Amino acid sequence: MSELHLHEKTLGKRDIFLFCISAVLLLDTLAAGAVMGPTVIFWWVILTIFFLVPFGAISTELGSAYPEQGGIYAWVKRAYGQKMASRISWYYWSNVAVWVPAIFILFAGVFSQIFMPDMSLTAQIIMGVVLIWVVVFVNIVALNVGKWIPNIGAAIKLIIFALLIIGGILYGMEHGIANEFTLATMIPSTENGGLSLQYLPAVVYGMLGFELASASSAEMKDPRKDLPKAVFSSIAVVVGAYILATTAILIAQPADKVDVVDGLMDTLGQFFGGSPLGDAFVVVLGVGALYTFFSNGATWAMGANRAAAEAAIDDELPALFAVESKHGTPVGASILLGISASILLILYGVMAGNNEDLFWSLFAFSGVIFMLPYVAVCTAFVKIRETHIGINGKIAEDGTFRFPGSPKFVKACAYLCAAILMVTITLFIYVPGEGVAWEVLWGAIGVIIMGEVVTYRGMKKMKTATV
Repeated sequence: MSELHLHEKTLGKRDIFLFCISAVLLLDTLAAGAVMGPTVIFWWVILTIFFLVPFGAISTELGSAYPEQGGIYAWVKRAYGQKMASRISWYYWSNVAVWVPAIFILFAGVFSQIFMPDMSLTAQIIMGVVLIWVVVFVNIVALNVGKWIPNIGAAIKLIIFALLIIGGILYGMEHGIANEFTLATMIPSTENGGLSLQYLPAVVYGMLGFELASASSAEMKDPRKDLPKAVFSSIAVVVGAYILATTAILIAQPADKVDVVDGLMDTLGQFFGGSPLGDAFVVVLGVGALYTFFSNGATWAMGANRAAAEAAIDDELPALFAVESKHGTPVGASILLGISASILLILYGVMAGNNEDLFWSLFAFSGVIFMLPYVAVCTAFVKIRETHIGINGKIAEDGTFRFPGSPKFVKACAYLCAAILMVTITLFIYVPGEGVAWEVLWGAIGVIIMGEVVTYRGMKKMKTATV
């Protein structure tokens, strides 16, 4: 059935690079990382070495060796079959349906901070719902139009990151540094609070998404050649930008004073505000940040909706997900995402006391669901690779990117990545010393149960069709 849907080849190497930047480089998690203080630098370095680089190699090999529309869905299906692929597609799509409300409540919070300080939480929720449906529209238009949303967002994001870094250097030279940056303060310990792991998942979260472009492999001009170059160059940019920009925030603000929602604009105000021209410049940067929040939501929705549509085309998700436009864009999955995201934002908004609580509850909830497909990808990679290993223990060269190293080393790296993801899932649900986040746990359980129902119905439908 999927052969009936033709996809336009519109994505080149530059588009893939900017797509990765837009998906992974997130202004919204900067402040959450900065709350950890200088130890966040240690965690970024360690996790880059032991998680990000290996996982980047995993996703790049899979994406270039198997350039199939659907990305994660297609890889898991290749390794474990249709039932597991259906389950993973549901998690991947559901995570975005939860995360999009989180990013748009952050959007509304920053908008309120800049333009309407007295804006109520109810008004912020209404704004978030409107933005959700704008994203639905963006996902429905042809990709040669829609691709400019993440492309422009990536460019603006890089500018803001650069200005944060430059502003931090200049501010520190003139006013001093709010936090002490020494080996003792960066190595996690009980004395510096570095073992308080509440916001550590935000760091791992900020490292995921380089595989997202692979969900549109059928719309790439030359995925085997362009994907590896785009992914690894974007990894270098993302890591450098995160570390330097987080450092800039900590130069301006003591770690215990950083606000998860307002921290970005507070820092920009300290760096560039204080005069009419400077305040106007901060507003311009704030508007740019708002656009990047929107482009983040649009970018992730593009990837997740396409993966869900491919699963539905194969009868593994409900048929509504498979409805596509004449351009091959996922109309059904996009509309269903809009409905689900709107309901969740309103429901969690009723329970939240303020926008910071609402943002983190939705963010943590989405984080749990978000990590599950990545655990499956790590183990699927091992299984897929083993089917291509000959008697000499080497993988045949075919011109595509391969994870370097011996089979045992590569396998160990893949399982290490899976273990780090499982620890991160645990920390989203249970923070040592603070207890269980019940709204996160029950939300995740609800999505998992719904996924099992969807998977069961899909498999039953396929069995009936083959009889």
